[in-house]
Amino acid sequence: MKRLSLVMVLLIPLTATLSQEQKPARPPISGIGSVTIDVQDPSGSVEFYIKQLGFGGGMTLCEGASRGSLGVNGRQRIDVHMPSPAVGGTFLEEVTFETSNVEQLRRYLLAIGTKAGEIQEVPKANRRFSLTDPDGHHIGFIEYFAPDNFSHPENQVSGHLIHAGFVVRDRAAVEHFYKDLLGFRPYWHGGMKDDQTDWVSLQVPDGGDWVEFMVNVSPNADHHTLGVMNHIALGVPDIHAAQQQLIKNGWKSTEEPKIGRDGKWQLNLYDPDDTRVEFMEFKPVEKPCCSEFTAPHPGPQSPSKKPAQP
Repeated sequence: MKRLSLVMVLLIPLTATLSQEQKPARPPISGIGSVTIDVQDPSGSVEFYIKQLGFGGGMTLCEGASRGSLGVNGRQRIDVHMPSPAVGGTFLEEVTFETSNVEQLRRYLLAIGTKAGEIQEVPKANRRFSLTDPDGHHIGFIEYFAPDNFSHPENQVSGHLIHAGFVVRDRAAVEHFYKDLLGFRPYWHGGMKDDQTDWVSLQVPDGGDWVEFMVNVSPNADHHTLGVMNHIALGVPDIHAAQQQLIKNGWKSTEEPKIGRDGKWQLNLYDPDDTRVEFMEFKPVEKPCCSEFTAPHPGPQSPSKKPAQP
């Protein structure tokens, strides 16, 4: 009997070890790969994103087409989508993150009980899958495997998409998903007042890009407010130089650069559908309100990386 008990004791830790080994490890998630923005005015959007912001690389928006792709750098893009029929509300349709292994990441998510869509592949370019987070946001994961052939147009104002922000209703559930399941790291949090939190920034696990949760937003927020909250941010080394390039590109100044609550210079623009495009310096010039930064800041993106294919 003692011998049998000893065998059982030895088997318990062995079984636990095997169970841990069978669970797939989460592969790296290194940055934002793309954002998809719904637009209702194709001609106005072309004017804004291509001419004023300077995003010409990879654009494939033709008459009658429903989607166009704008290269930000060799591994990031902005997709513009003309939904049919037109929809109202918010226009940040999807945020996609880059991973080194789509298949392994999908296996990991399925193993922890998260639903994930089927993998879609663009031959010689990329493969990806999508899912819905606990708050109903569409997110995706993409793996690039084609050689880099990206070059910046001369008038392109920014070469790095550093964060995407969206309205969050259930903060606890969303933070659990991004932090505990996907491994995102706290970066900064702050608010309009020093003693409140209106924005929660979490960096990807293996890079400097981040998502910004816009909390405390009224469920009855109007279209303009939702456009302000659901936004993208483009990094620049010098906000005033970026402003001058925007003006050269034909942008009519409606706001001036200002230092945000996070201590960074920023400048807000709005596309024809009221989606906010925020230009932001990579590093703060003043002490931030509310909390300290708890992770390294991103910087200019290297152009010699993998390409952003639609």
